[in-house]
Amino acid sequence: MSIAASHVPHIPRIPHVPLRRSAPTSGPGVPLETDALRQLLRQQATTVTVVTVGGSRPVGFTATSFTSVSLDPPLVSVCLDRDSSSWAAMERARHIAVHLLGAGQEHVAATFATSGIDRFAAYTDWRRGPHGVPLLGGTVAWLVCRVVEIVPAGDHAIVLSEPVVGDHSPGAAPLVYHDGAYGTLDR
Repeated sequence: MSIAASHVPHIPRIPHVPLRRSAPTSGPGVPLETDALRQLLRQQATTVTVVTVGGSRPVGFTATSFTSVSLDPPLVSVCLDRDSSSWAAMERARHIAVHLLGAGQEHVAATFATSGIDRFAAYTDWRRGPHGVPLLGGTVAWLVCRVVEIVPAGDHAIVLSEPVVGDHSPGAAPLVYHDGAYGTLDR
């Protein structure tokens, strides 16, 4: 699944475009102030992920902003607030691991979303994987990725990465996040 670095195209930086904050010019709706936008975006159901970074003190955080970007070349993205305690490690990372959490792993999501704790002492079901990144146990799927580019985007950064190795549990139910609550898919 790995591709040579020469095959990963340079991705130009896109200038920041401020959020439109005025009222709509036609039709129903509400002005998209920050709180209104947050409420609107809570309507998107998403898989809950934990992103981990290796090092002498591993770092990890819960993210709901993981997506597949491209299959040719293979690229995925995660987003992280640049004020996050995990930002310094992410900014230096050459490799990361992305874990799709499964049904019943709400405690894992909560642990990696909690500030001010040693998340890897609080959650001990992990091991060092390829490139030294921590791999969490019991997840639906995981990917180890090579960081290709970090793109500033408002108060966050988009981390574009090339998946290099991964695994998954066929048929396992993912943990999803919707409207401020965790849930699972009915199949």
